Amino acid sequence: MKKIISAPLAPKAIGPYSQAVENNGILFISGQIPLDPSTSKIVEGGISEQTGQVMKNIGAILQEAGYSYKDIVKSTCLLSDMDNFKAMNEIYGQFFPENPPARAAYAVVKLPMGALIEIETIAMK
Repeated sequence: MKKIISAPLAPKAIGPYSQAVENNGILFISGQIPLDPSTSKIVEGGISEQTGQVMKNIGAILQEAGYSYKDIVKSTCLLSDMDNFKAMNEIYGQFFPENPPARAAYAVVKLPMGALIEIETIAMK
């Protein structure tokens, strides 16, 4: 059965979508941009700070749904500039010290609110 997940410690959705949807032990987390949940503004700094905030936002949603980073099986990273790939990897990798999930990374023309990165994930129990 489909269950909508809404984590109070993660930014509210900025459009007509849910933060996450769980169905049959699979959690689909919508693309997260580096919004500070308390201000709904993009965090200051570059790709490292923004990647860290995105991963914290994903963590808040995972926790609300009863999952952890270890349950993530697939991530898709959208970057506004592939020159940020290496720095993004350094921060992203800190959240997966062993057995990282499958992943794709793409450069896109533009992300919401001028973000440098957006990450969506799928987690399974």
